[in-house]
Amino acid sequence: MRLSMTTASLCLLLTATLGFAASVPSTRVEGNYVEARTAEVYTGPCFANSEVGLVGDLAVLGWKVTKGSWQGVPLDGLGVVAAIKASATLGDVTSSAYPVKSVLIIDERADAAQRQALESFARRMGGDLLDNVVRVEYRPIELEVENGNVLGGVARLEAGELARIETRAIESRDCVCSNEELYYLPLTKVGELKAAYTLAHSFQGKGLGVNWESPYKRSAFVADFRYQE
Repeated sequence: MRLSMTTASLCLLLTATLGFAASVPSTRVEGNYVEARTAEVYTGPCFANSEVGLVGDLAVLGWKVTKGSWQGVPLDGLGVVAAIKASATLGDVTSSAYPVKSVLIIDERADAAQRQALESFARRMGGDLLDNVVRVEYRPIELEVENGNVLGGVARLEAGELARIETRAIESRDCVCSNEELYYLPLTKVGELKAAYTLAHSFQGKGLGVNWESPYKRSAFVADFRYQE
Protein backbone atom coordinates (compact mmCIF):
# COMPACT_ATOMS: atom_id res chain seq x y z
CA MET A 1 0.00 0.00 0.00
CA ARG A 2 2.83 2.41 0.86
CA LEU A 3 4.55 1.65 -2.47
CA SER A 4 1.30 2.27 -4.33
CA MET A 5 0.84 5.67 -2.68
CA THR A 6 4.42 6.66 -3.52
CA THR A 7 3.97 5.64 -7.14
CA ALA A 8 0.72 7.57 -7.37
CA SER A 9 2.36 10.66 -5.89
CA LEU A 10 5.20 10.46 -8.38
CA CYS A 11 2.74 10.15 -11.25
CA LEU A 12 0.83 13.19 -10.06
CA LEU A 13 4.05 15.19 -9.71
CA LEU A 14 5.21 14.17 -13.18
CA THR A 15 1.85 15.10 -14.69
CA ALA A 16 1.93 18.51 -13.00
CA THR A 17 5.51 19.12 -14.15
CA LEU A 18 4.70 18.23 -17.74
CA GLY A 19 1.63 20.44 -17.63
CA PHE A 20 3.66 23.38 -16.34
CA ALA A 21 6.34 22.88 -19.02
CA ALA A 22 3.68 22.81 -21.72
CA SER A 23 2.27 26.13 -20.48
CA VAL A 24 5.64 28.00 -20.58
CA PRO A 25 5.66 30.34 -23.63
CA SER A 26 8.15 29.37 -26.32
CA THR A 27 11.31 31.47 -26.68
CA ARG A 28 13.36 30.34 -29.65
CA VAL A 29 14.45 32.76 -32.33
CA GLU A 30 16.99 32.84 -35.13
CA GLY A 31 17.92 35.30 -37.82
CA ASN A 32 20.48 37.75 -39.14
CA TYR A 33 22.47 40.49 -37.44
CA VAL A 34 24.38 43.53 -38.71
CA GLU A 35 26.55 45.89 -36.66
CA ALA A 36 28.63 48.95 -37.54
CA ARG A 37 30.82 51.14 -35.33
CA THR A 38 32.74 54.37 -35.73
CA ALA A 39 36.01 52.52 -35.08
CA GLU A 40 37.51 49.80 -37.23
CA VAL A 41 36.93 46.25 -35.97
CA TYR A 42 39.22 44.53 -38.48
CA THR A 43 42.53 46.34 -38.38
CA GLY A 44 46.14 46.34 -37.24
CA PRO A 45 46.90 47.00 -33.55
CA CYS A 46 48.71 50.25 -34.34
CA PHE A 47 45.70 51.62 -36.21
CA ALA A 48 43.31 50.44 -33.49
CA ASN A 49 45.42 52.11 -30.81
CA SER A 50 45.32 55.36 -32.76
CA GLU A 51 41.50 55.34 -32.61
CA VAL A 52 41.00 54.39 -28.96
CA GLY A 53 39.53 57.25 -26.95
CA LEU A 54 38.85 59.28 -30.09
CA VAL A 55 36.20 57.28 -31.96
CA GLY A 56 34.31 54.03 -31.56
CA ASP A 57 31.81 55.25 -28.99
CA LEU A 58 28.94 55.14 -31.51
CA ALA A 59 27.31 52.10 -33.08
CA VAL A 60 24.21 50.79 -34.82
CA LEU A 61 23.05 47.20 -34.16
CA GLY A 62 20.30 45.49 -36.14
CA TRP A 63 18.51 42.15 -35.78
CA LYS A 64 16.02 40.50 -38.12
CA VAL A 65 14.17 37.44 -36.90
CA THR A 66 13.79 34.99 -39.76
CA LYS A 67 12.03 32.39 -37.65
CA GLY A 68 10.83 31.98 -34.10
CA SER A 69 8.87 33.26 -31.12
CA TRP A 70 9.79 35.35 -28.10
CA GLN A 71 7.87 34.33 -24.96
CA GLY A 72 5.17 32.86 -27.16
CA VAL A 73 4.89 35.82 -29.54
CA PRO A 74 5.78 34.99 -33.18
CA LEU A 75 8.34 37.40 -34.68
CA ASP A 76 8.99 35.92 -38.13
CA GLY A 77 10.20 38.58 -40.56
CA LEU A 78 10.34 41.42 -38.04
CA GLY A 79 13.33 43.52 -37.03
CA VAL A 80 14.65 45.80 -34.31
CA VAL A 81 17.57 48.26 -34.34
CA ALA A 82 19.57 49.93 -31.58
CA ALA A 83 21.64 53.09 -31.91
CA ILE A 84 24.22 53.41 -29.13
CA LYS A 85 26.19 56.30 -27.64
CA ALA A 86 28.86 55.14 -25.19
CA SER A 87 31.24 57.14 -23.01
CA ALA A 88 34.37 55.64 -24.58
CA THR A 89 35.48 53.31 -27.33
CA LEU A 90 33.27 50.23 -27.31
CA GLY A 91 35.28 47.08 -26.69
CA ASP A 92 38.35 48.83 -25.31
CA VAL A 93 39.65 46.72 -22.42
CA THR A 94 41.55 49.62 -20.86
CA SER A 95 38.60 51.95 -20.33
CA SER A 96 34.94 51.47 -19.44
CA ALA A 97 32.44 52.45 -22.12
CA TYR A 98 29.76 53.13 -19.48
CA PRO A 99 27.49 54.92 -18.98
CA VAL A 100 25.82 54.08 -22.31
CA LYS A 101 22.54 55.37 -23.66
CA SER A 102 20.60 54.01 -26.58
CA VAL A 103 17.65 54.51 -28.89
CA LEU A 104 15.54 51.54 -29.98
CA ILE A 105 13.87 51.44 -33.38
CA ILE A 106 11.15 48.80 -33.55
CA ASP A 107 9.58 47.47 -36.73
CA GLU A 108 6.39 49.44 -37.31
CA ARG A 109 4.75 46.42 -38.94
CA ALA A 110 4.65 44.66 -35.56
CA ASP A 111 1.41 44.62 -33.59
CA ALA A 112 1.29 45.68 -29.93
CA ALA A 113 2.34 42.29 -28.54
CA GLN A 114 5.13 41.94 -31.11
CA ARG A 115 6.45 45.41 -30.33
CA GLN A 116 6.77 44.51 -26.66
CA ALA A 117 8.41 41.20 -27.57
CA LEU A 118 10.90 42.88 -29.93
CA GLU A 119 11.89 45.37 -27.24
CA SER A 120 12.34 42.56 -24.70
CA PHE A 121 14.36 40.56 -27.22
CA ALA A 122 16.65 43.49 -28.06
CA ARG A 123 17.25 44.28 -24.38
CA ARG A 124 18.17 40.65 -23.72
CA MET A 125 20.51 40.45 -26.71
CA GLY A 126 22.07 43.87 -26.07
CA GLY A 127 22.56 43.28 -22.36
CA ASP A 128 24.08 46.18 -20.41
CA LEU A 129 24.40 48.26 -23.57
CA LEU A 130 20.61 48.59 -23.66
CA ASP A 131 19.99 49.16 -19.96
CA ASN A 132 19.37 52.87 -20.57
CA VAL A 133 16.98 53.20 -23.51
CA VAL A 134 16.18 56.89 -23.74
CA ARG A 135 13.83 56.77 -26.70
CA VAL A 136 11.78 54.22 -28.67
CA GLU A 137 10.85 54.83 -32.30
CA TYR A 138 8.75 52.84 -34.78
CA ARG A 139 9.85 52.62 -38.41
CA PRO A 140 9.83 50.09 -41.25
CA ILE A 141 12.92 47.91 -40.88
CA GLU A 142 14.61 46.03 -43.70
CA LEU A 143 17.65 43.82 -43.16
CA GLU A 144 18.92 41.79 -46.09
CA VAL A 145 21.97 39.54 -46.30
CA GLU A 146 22.99 38.74 -49.87
CA ASN A 147 22.02 35.16 -50.75
CA GLY A 148 21.41 34.55 -47.05
CA ASN A 149 25.14 33.98 -46.63
CA VAL A 150 26.53 35.96 -43.70
CA LEU A 151 30.09 34.84 -44.53
CA GLY A 152 29.84 36.77 -47.79
CA GLY A 153 29.87 40.00 -45.77
CA VAL A 154 27.30 41.76 -47.98
CA ALA A 155 24.31 43.21 -46.16
CA ARG A 156 21.96 46.18 -46.04
CA LEU A 157 20.00 47.54 -43.07
CA GLU A 158 17.50 50.40 -43.19
CA ALA A 159 15.35 51.62 -40.30
CA GLY A 160 13.24 54.27 -42.00
CA GLU A 161 15.17 57.51 -42.23
CA LEU A 162 16.78 56.99 -38.82
CA ALA A 163 19.51 54.39 -39.27
CA ARG A 164 21.34 52.72 -42.13
CA ILE A 165 24.14 50.20 -42.64
CA GLU A 166 25.45 48.86 -45.93
CA THR A 167 28.42 46.52 -46.19
CA ARG A 168 30.55 44.58 -48.66
CA ALA A 169 33.22 41.95 -48.22
CA ILE A 170 36.67 43.09 -47.09
CA GLU A 171 39.09 42.75 -49.99
CA SER A 172 42.87 42.70 -50.34
CA ARG A 173 42.82 46.34 -51.46
CA ASP A 174 41.41 47.26 -48.05
CA CYS A 175 44.51 46.02 -46.20
CA VAL A 176 46.81 48.82 -45.13
CA CYS A 177 49.56 47.31 -42.99
CA SER A 178 49.19 43.59 -43.83
CA ASN A 179 48.94 42.99 -40.08
CA GLU A 180 45.16 43.21 -39.86
CA GLU A 181 43.22 40.98 -37.50
CA LEU A 182 39.80 40.77 -35.90
CA TYR A 183 40.60 43.35 -33.24
CA TYR A 184 37.09 43.60 -31.73
CA LEU A 185 34.24 41.11 -31.42
CA PRO A 186 30.54 41.90 -31.99
CA LEU A 187 28.70 43.69 -29.20
CA THR A 188 26.17 40.87 -28.84
CA LYS A 189 26.20 37.08 -28.96
CA VAL A 190 26.16 35.75 -32.53
CA GLY A 191 26.78 32.53 -34.41
CA GLU A 192 28.69 32.62 -37.68
CA LEU A 193 30.19 36.04 -38.30
CA LYS A 194 32.20 37.99 -40.84
CA ALA A 195 33.92 41.33 -40.46
CA ALA A 196 32.87 43.57 -43.34
CA TYR A 197 33.72 46.84 -45.06
CA THR A 198 31.27 49.63 -44.25
CA LEU A 199 29.86 51.50 -47.24
CA ALA A 200 27.23 53.30 -45.17
CA HIS A 201 26.72 53.71 -41.42
CA SER A 202 24.49 56.46 -40.09
CA PHE A 203 22.07 57.48 -37.38
CA GLN A 204 19.88 60.55 -37.91
CA GLY A 205 17.52 60.54 -34.96
CA LYS A 206 16.80 62.14 -31.60
CA GLY A 207 17.69 61.10 -28.08
CA LEU A 208 21.46 60.60 -28.14
CA GLY A 209 22.49 64.22 -28.58
CA VAL A 210 24.48 63.32 -31.68
CA ASN A 211 23.91 62.18 -35.27
CA TRP A 212 26.61 60.56 -37.34
CA GLU A 213 27.74 59.19 -40.67
CA SER A 214 30.78 56.92 -40.66
CA PRO A 215 31.31 55.13 -44.00
CA TYR A 216 34.36 53.63 -45.69
CA LYS A 217 35.87 51.75 -42.76
CA ARG A 218 36.47 48.12 -41.87
CA SER A 219 34.01 48.62 -39.05
CA ALA A 220 31.08 46.23 -39.53
CA PHE A 221 29.97 42.70 -38.76
CA VAL A 222 27.51 40.50 -40.63
CA ALA A 223 26.36 37.50 -38.62
CA ASP A 224 23.55 35.15 -37.74
CA PHE A 225 22.11 34.40 -34.32
CA ARG A 226 20.16 31.68 -32.53
CA TYR A 227 18.67 32.13 -29.07
CA GLN A 228 16.66 29.71 -27.00
CA GLU A 229 15.60 29.47 -23.38
